[in-house]
Amino acid sequence: MKQFLKVAAFAVLALLVFDSCKKAKETSETTGWNYNDTEWGGFEKLEYQGQTEGPNLVLVEGGTFTMGIVDQDVMYRYNNIPRRVTVSSFYMDETEVANIDYREYMWWLQRIFNESYPEVLLKSLPDTLVWREELAFNEPFVETYFRHPSYNSYPVVGVTWLQANDYAKWRTDRVNEMLLIRKGILAPNAEQKDEDNFNTEAYLVGQYEGAVGNKGGMKDWRTGGERPVRFEDGILVPSYRLPTEAEWEYAAVALQGKQALKDERISDRRLYPWDGTSMRYQRRGKYQGEMLANFKRGRGDYMGMAGKLNDNAHITAPVRSYMPNDFGLFNMGGNVSEWVLDVYRPLTSVALEDSENHDLNPFRGHIFQQKVLDEEGKPVEKDSLGRIRYEPIRDEQVAERLNYRRANVVDYLDGDKESEVFYNYGVSTLISDKARVIKGGSWADRAYYMAPGNRRFLDEDRSSKTLGFRCAMTRVGGPQGNEETGGHQFPKRFQKKKKRKY
Repeated sequence: MKQFLKVAAFAVLALLVFDSCKKAKETSETTGWNYNDTEWGGFEKLEYQGQTEGPNLVLVEGGTFTMGIVDQDVMYRYNNIPRRVTVSSFYMDETEVANIDYREYMWWLQRIFNESYPEVLLKSLPDTLVWREELAFNEPFVETYFRHPSYNSYPVVGVTWLQANDYAKWRTDRVNEMLLIRKGILAPNAEQKDEDNFNTEAYLVGQYEGAVGNKGGMKDWRTGGERPVRFEDGILVPSYRLPTEAEWEYAAVALQGKQALKDERISDRRLYPWDGTSMRYQRRGKYQGEMLANFKRGRGDYMGMAGKLNDNAHITAPVRSYMPNDFGLFNMGGNVSEWVLDVYRPLTSVALEDSENHDLNPFRGHIFQQKVLDEEGKPVEKDSLGRIRYEPIRDEQVAERLNYRRANVVDYLDGDKESEVFYNYGVSTLISDKARVIKGGSWADRAYYMAPGNRRFLDEDRSSKTLGFRCAMTRVGGPQGNEETGGHQFPKRFQKKKKRKY
């Protein structure tokens, strides 16, 4: 009898606890209405653990730094005059995109599109002929460098700026598809063809269903059923893209390694992605004297002498070679130069030096677009490759805005009628709206070009044997990552807790 009473008492207690938990609803701090309660309107607030971090990405905590050349401009180009800017936190690939990564991309394109749209695969092919030289025997690299497994982990080269952007878009979709598969919302589907392939935007607007996983979707607490994932769920990652010039330069110089006593003082500036002016590791230990980057040490010297090769690479080196910088990024100086997102202008810093509106995340290259919508305001049917359709914004649509008045601002204050600067491409200059910024030195460059402040340019539809790329991703939310609580908090004794009953 006593045992029965104990069990009954425990059951009643459990029921009371369950009932109290059931009744405890999180409420809005501004209206007092319950979240996730159909009786109180049904507004949904999800538990959010922070931004999903994509494969191979490293968090680069943002901050302020002096962007531009901080040493003598020995080439007298004056194309990156120093200026103080702030870069928001973002994610960046710890390595350059390797040959095997790019071949995976091409394999997917071939599997999905080659039967109906073979031009898609052809458009993605790297130009392996970039290895050819009139007076050098580099012909073996034409056949072997991109496809032979010996070079799997070496950086892909011969890729244009346009191709690099296409790769970043494809990678966004593959990572998001992988996240949905691992959560059981979608199932792996090797039968995707043509427009019936996973595209993040098409999925979010209901134009792609795919193979349903064992869960079928997110639990819909209103109906008790399942629903597709929404952007507001925070499961999908933002788009992969090329880093901006400011992001790349900030990540390369990695000044957090020069921070004194964890305050806002920087003990010294950096000329390269590491301390000092030497190309060798200076600290005592087993790595003392080792090369810090892959570069051309002098005329005819790409790797040193047999028996003791200095950088151990006659051309490129594997993407995880040498020591990473203080952000954990490999080869931010040397190996290959890298594409960034910006359109090249030599005097961008001069055009913006008097503006207080462009010293946060500076960037040149916007051509603002919008989704093509139907009469009901919904995106029109996706295109034959499964992608949502976009169109350029017309100037008359933004003529009355306060923050911008034109859709195409590539030449804003440097080449347009407001600046009275014009570029006579092909006659007096090689600069056009197709010129894109290149950052970092390569295996064929002298040490001078490994300074993060240096910059060069190349047309977006051209490529080189010394030029590769890596991807970046915007950090959403607080700048310090998923571990932070958000903002500077006063001690609890200064925080007044208000308890209200509704």
